Amino acid sequence: MGSGDKGDSLPHMSRWISLIDANNFYVSCERVFNPKLEGQPVIVLSNNDGCAVARSQEAKALGIKMGAPIFQIQKLIHQHPVQVFSSNYALYGDLSNRVMQTLQNFTPDVEVYSIDEAFLGFGGEISESAIATIRNTVKRWTGIPVSIGLATTKTLAKIANKQAKHGDGVYVLD
Repeated sequence: MGSGDKGDSLPHMSRWISLIDANNFYVSCERVFNPKLEGQPVIVLSNNDGCAVARSQEAKALGIKMGAPIFQIQKLIHQHPVQVFSSNYALYGDLSNRVMQTLQNFTPDVEVYSIDEAFLGFGGEISESAIATIRNTVKRWTGIPVSIGLATTKTLAKIANKQAKHGDGVYVLD
């Protein structure tokens, strides 16, 4: 867990804001119902199956870029058996609702920001272990992995979340 304060208890602030962001959300949704996809390169295509709109870490490592037209990455798809899926927005919407409902168990202050992101507000004190509990509970209850950035403003929480994605999944910017 990244933080300037290595203790479990974070500095007392009048308000903490966290950004919860699902990791590779559409791919994670596909993996919930097909666990054999775990560890494999996976992409999800746009509405008309024209472009890659979600990529697993394994697909990103192959060099598949966000928005890449399918015709430009056909060679990579065949060289490295990339699993390719058409978008399933009913599935993604359902799992998004489950994630957001899970988050409401931790605070009534939940602001849905997008299909795979939400800001949570916490007054006063919060611990790093409480933040880790949120992350673990979302994964256990929904199957969706999330990263959590915690800071004193939404903008800083967004920056902290970006750090969380490059670290162990939680980053506190104090």
